[in-house]
Amino acid sequence: MDLDALDRELLKTIADFHGISMGAFNIRKDGKSVERKSTKNIIIEPKVDKSGINIVIAPNTKNEVVHFPVLLTLSGITDVVYNTIEVGENSDVVLIAGCGIHNPGSKKSQHDGLHEITVKKGAKIRYIEKHYGGGEGKGERVLNPKTVLTMEEDSVVEMELTQIKGVDSTVRITDAVVKKGAKLVVTERLLTHGDQEAISKMNIILEGDGASAEVISRSVAKENSKQVFKPEIVAKAKSKGHIVCDSIIMENGKISSSPAISAENPDAELTHEAAIGKIAQDQLLKLMTLGLSENEAVDVILRGFLK
Repeated sequence: MDLDALDRELLKTIADFHGISMGAFNIRKDGKSVERKSTKNIIIEPKVDKSGINIVIAPNTKNEVVHFPVLLTLSGITDVVYNTIEVGENSDVVLIAGCGIHNPGSKKSQHDGLHEITVKKGAKIRYIEKHYGGGEGKGERVLNPKTVLTMEEDSVVEMELTQIKGVDSTVRITDAVVKKGAKLVVTERLLTHGDQEAISKMNIILEGDGASAEVISRSVAKENSKQVFKPEIVAKAKSKGHIVCDSIIMENGKISSSPAISAENPDAELTHEAAIGKIAQDQLLKLMTLGLSENEAVDVILRGFLK
């Protein structure tokens, strides 16, 4: 695999990928696929009409993992990718995406990615997407991911969306259609600092009887950073939905949280809650009595909050 030490470190950070995999994977670096592997049950092929890949997972595939992370290591690059993923009936797999940007220069480096995921009847997936920015350059690190999810009858999806640090600007869009008996759980974790800005928009449609969705958002805005959350659940059938937005604000950070629920069926059950506040002083004092400095105590609290 044509990867250097920096590439390998980024892969460990965003995808827990160590360069050796028995499963299917596609590694994309600076706008090009550098390594790809399919398995008997999981086929990965490049698109012929645009930049990106098709991932097809055979029915009844169990206990397999697919990695398809993206790396940007050049300053001034803009990478746009379109990925299509089909998960066969009654499968149970893990999908690990994510993007790491190491910007060594003064120009903006940007990745825009669209993932269209179809989860067939009775299938289950765990979808993990981590974003990270680093590098000694002063150029911006920009990430704009969009996920379009279609969940067929009795499918289950657990999404874990995490922004670790170092991303100057991001607009994350998540659209989902949840059909009869299907269950969606989205957990979003976000840390911003400096002058960073982050926007997260979700539109989840509960389309079938017995469908359910839960959105859990936890975020920390430090220094002068700004965050905007706009999750919405629309119930078109006898279904259940719940949104929780919990945020910590520090220094001059700014957070706007606007969870929304819309019922178009009299048997729908929808709830939401949102809280924004600072770290409780008693938590700090308790940890400091154990010998931690104030900064160490803050780090412990934030790690636990975002876990």
